[in-house]
Amino acid sequence: MTERHDGKKQSAVSRRDFLAKSAALGAGAAAIGAAGAADAAAADAAPNMPSIQRADEFTKSLNEPVVSYDFGDERGLTGAEIFARACKEEGLAGLFCCPGNYTVINAISAQGIPSYGGRIEDIMCAAADGFSRVTGEVAATSGTEGPGFTNMIMSIASAHRANSPVLVRASNMAISNEDRLGGIQQMYQQPTTEGIKKYGKRLTIPNRVHEYAAYAFRQLKSGVPGPVHIDFPSEVSGARFKDASELRDYYDKSRYRSECVAHPAPKDIAKAVEMIGKSERPMIVAGHGVFFHKGWDALKRVAEKNEIAVVESGPVRGHFGDEHRLSANLAADALGSVDLVIFVGQYLMPNVGEYRFNPDVKAIRVHPVAEDLGRNWPLDLGMVADEKAALEALADAVPKRQRAAWVAELAAARKKFEAQNDEYYALGVKYSQQTGTVHPAVTGKLMADFLYNGKIPKEQTTYVQGGWTGAGYTRRWMRAHRPGQFNNAPYQYYPIGPDIGHLLGAGAAMQLGTGPQKAYQGAPVFGFTGDAGAAYSIMEFDTLTKYRIPAIMTVHNNNAWGMITAANTNRSAHMYLFQENLRYDKIAEALGARGEYVTTPEQYTAALQRAYDAAVRDKAATLINVQSSRQFLTNAFPPGAQPRNVEPGVTAYSH
Repeated sequence: MTERHDGKKQSAVSRRDFLAKSAALGAGAAAIGAAGAADAAAADAAPNMPSIQRADEFTKSLNEPVVSYDFGDERGLTGAEIFARACKEEGLAGLFCCPGNYTVINAISAQGIPSYGGRIEDIMCAAADGFSRVTGEVAATSGTEGPGFTNMIMSIASAHRANSPVLVRASNMAISNEDRLGGIQQMYQQPTTEGIKKYGKRLTIPNRVHEYAAYAFRQLKSGVPGPVHIDFPSEVSGARFKDASELRDYYDKSRYRSECVAHPAPKDIAKAVEMIGKSERPMIVAGHGVFFHKGWDALKRVAEKNEIAVVESGPVRGHFGDEHRLSANLAADALGSVDLVIFVGQYLMPNVGEYRFNPDVKAIRVHPVAEDLGRNWPLDLGMVADEKAALEALADAVPKRQRAAWVAELAAARKKFEAQNDEYYALGVKYSQQTGTVHPAVTGKLMADFLYNGKIPKEQTTYVQGGWTGAGYTRRWMRAHRPGQFNNAPYQYYPIGPDIGHLLGAGAAMQLGTGPQKAYQGAPVFGFTGDAGAAYSIMEFDTLTKYRIPAIMTVHNNNAWGMITAANTNRSAHMYLFQENLRYDKIAEALGARGEYVTTPEQYTAALQRAYDAAVRDKAATLINVQSSRQFLTNAFPPGAQPRNVEPGVTAYSH
């Protein structure tokens, strides 16, 4: 008998030992050989069980030479190839899809655009969203006609709420079959995405395929980002063109869209400087527009020059680091003192009262689109401008100033917040000891210590915050120290389920070194989700493993939907409950990844280290199943379900 990670005994003949000794392991089995021990009975029952590995064709396919699509070949180019060529020229950063829309996804992959094929359309759409959120770049997703496309809807809607520049492509059956129910899966897609996209078009005229590629990228790369939905009937994707003269508006990108952005009017900058000068406690709300339009350096310059506090909002954080002395991300109690709020890149405006500012606070808002100025929040100054351009102009115009009292108040508020975290952690340790499970306050603290207070550079690890009940605690500890480091996956739309998809997208971005991830290219990514959410997307551990993406996901397993507190009678409780002590780690192992199962804080710290070591050494993905308890949601374990939520800042997810 040997000792397991949880201290219990197991047979010396384990699946881990069997796989480690297998001669057939090959390149794909390093992560498998390092996986947590599985049932000895499984190995005994199948002594000749083959190891999990990548097919030779998989590796061969990844190493195929890139194809260049140019006119001149007598076969010409198909509509799919022309669209793929436009994507390549526009710098499409990645494609995340399931098989379907075959001619288009095959053409894009052949062009050398990084492409990933997964198991579930919805979760691969979430991966594209996650990729865009941590890079600021356009990512694509794709599905087949009917079920593939409709399966993507939740994540398209989530990307829409996060203003992610996701290019949604889907095939469609032949136009010639309309109204005849010919073939299978036929549907008219565009009405389905009304209200959850920035722009959409069904392509019906083959020779306009490049023209509509231009429409798509104008929308994706101008103004406020958002999903674009293009669907391809077979008459368009399969059409052939001998030369460019057969296409409408076949222009280079320099002629069909502009890189110019709106700059603020000098009179508006002068008024903003005047208002800032009269303020004692000004604060910039730096939304995700600052990130997408790469305004983080200008933001830091204007804040430091005039000692203006900054609080981040939106689905991504890190464009103003949490540890900066002017950061209010952890300074909830200082929000009520603000006498001037400057919204920059706040694409989803809260209503008055949803942010913890005085309802009568003076307000400036910078936004690229004039029509949105004044929405939900009364303005003293509205400025139509690109976020980076406006911040650069302000940084040049504001005088140097010190605000000692304001800086001291921010520091005191951060200290109070951290003291409250310490209080929650102490309670979590006590509750963990009482129950033999792990309280989410402990999970958050230990993960933060591992990522930011240990041997790993605190700026390194991109993190995906998902989950529901556990997230109320973990988000209080997780930090962002540089642009694109923190993906607030449930932002605004709060879907349950896409978190592993977001981890896949963030992991791909880190491995490719895309955008702000370049400095830490190749590093592992971490994430947090709940047991309800894991069930939607756990099959993508197969995708993580086959593409060698070193990703570590902690699953908060409390045996129930987080909404169980809404069960108002004993008769309804069964609808909120799962079976006790389900082993999500075993599912990950069965998919070729590593699994860890922990029931104590000490085991969790050790599991994090093993998972990280395997990620660095073998590019292995790991699911850490942290056994918790739904009783932590009750008043028997105060503060119960979740600590108070304050917006904006580290505890925010609504706006």
